[in-house]
Amino acid sequence: MHKNDSSQTKKNFDRIAIIQDIVNDLVPEKWRLKALHFAHGRVLEVGVGSGFNLPLYTAACSEVVGIDPSLGMLHRAARRVNKARVPIFLYEMDVQSLEFSTASFDTVIATCVFGTVPDPLKGLKEISRVCRPDGTIILVEYMRSSQDWLGKFMDWLNPVTVWLLGNHINHPTVPLVLQAGIEIREVENLFGDVVKLIVGQPVNSFQVSCVTHLQR
Repeated sequence: MHKNDSSQTKKNFDRIAIIQDIVNDLVPEKWRLKALHFAHGRVLEVGVGSGFNLPLYTAACSEVVGIDPSLGMLHRAARRVNKARVPIFLYEMDVQSLEFSTASFDTVIATCVFGTVPDPLKGLKEISRVCRPDGTIILVEYMRSSQDWLGKFMDWLNPVTVWLLGNHINHPTVPLVLQAGIEIREVENLFGDVVKLIVGQPVNSFQVSCVTHLQR
């Protein structure tokens, strides 16, 4: 797959939309709640999928704009809009080419999304662009384990997950986040070192760079 070609990603998600509720169950609600705790103001949710996060947003959010490259996913997400406590707007859109003005969101959130993006670095740069300088970027992402045996196993398994779900499970996510110009404020391991909660904001919005490891 050409790394900028999102058409195959769209086809993959249209294909699995019917089973996406089962796939989303693999992301525990407690992880979602930890992530959404940081959400505030005008929120962009990238890869909204079938809308599992929508009922969990709090009154700290003025509105949520959810995007996904798959209409099939968006149709499923629309069924959860009436369960939300904040205004929800859904759009078919590719994170690699966001149709929003620079610095137009207070919060940008993605839960287990960037393993499916053909060019994750380009997508991460885009979410940094549309986030306000004093805003918050929230990522729940899986990545290649630093443990030698587990990392090699994930490398071996990756072609299977790509074939089934169009999903790369062995991305070096934290280095990509930094390379995209996102200043990491907090990191929490949610499942070993394979799934992490990363909280940050666009680079140069701090005078001092720091990483705080949250206690579970």
